Amino acid sequence: MEPKRRRMRREYALIQLLPNFVTIAAVCAGLTAIRFTFQGNYELAVQLIVLATVLDGMDGRLARFFGSDSKMGAELDSLADFLNFGIAPPLVLYVWALQDTGGLGWMAVLVFAVCAVMRLARFNVTAKSDEEMPAHRSDYFTGVPAPAGGLLVMLPLYVSFAFNDMKLLPDVLLCVYMAGIGLLLISTIPTRSFKALKVSRENVRYILLAFALAGVAVLTYAWATLILACLAYVALVLWGLLPRNRPKQDL
Repeated sequence: MEPKRRRMRREYALIQLLPNFVTIAAVCAGLTAIRFTFQGNYELAVQLIVLATVLDGMDGRLARFFGSDSKMGAELDSLADFLNFGIAPPLVLYVWALQDTGGLGWMAVLVFAVCAVMRLARFNVTAKSDEEMPAHRSDYFTGVPAPAGGLLVMLPLYVSFAFNDMKLLPDVLLCVYMAGIGLLLISTIPTRSFKALKVSRENVRYILLAFALAGVAVLTYAWATLILACLAYVALVLWGLLPRNRPKQDL
């Protein structure tokens, strides 16, 4: 008589689902940002996208901490990234300043969105084969990551909010800027991965202090802080392009 086969049911502790809850919260933030964009509340829309960026940085770490990382969680995170950083930011910029440009503005939105989805697809494929950076060290990305691109493309909005609705660039240059950031997403430029940075035990206190000061700066001078953060990131990317600072290729 054949032994009965018992179906093995895998159960999760509720705390292990926390990373997926965080990802869903990020999706809700991105969708709500689109809603407020069409209502004309651009500042709140941008704030929600920034919140989605923070949540995006948390879910993966929580999954690894609780040992609940899964294929479904990885796919969910990728889809959330496309919504929050490939669709919401260019839509905010388009509705804010580019609706009167006709097809040119919408073309820039499409270029950015397509580049974002290609960037995420490339990351997913290479990550599954453990070859996310085949030509560089593992502490570098190929091209600008989607969250960074989403924040960078909204730089004109930060400047406008910080300086009493001042418009920094003409509409045509805004379109070029949006498309240019999109191309950076699918470029082969090596960009530093902060996830791989390590800090010595002696310097932990200073990192915590810097984190606290950054939090205070964001809460007190949000737009100026975001402007400085974007400029610092661009400077870091440009610094990495210098021949002496480029990562060595693996042998």
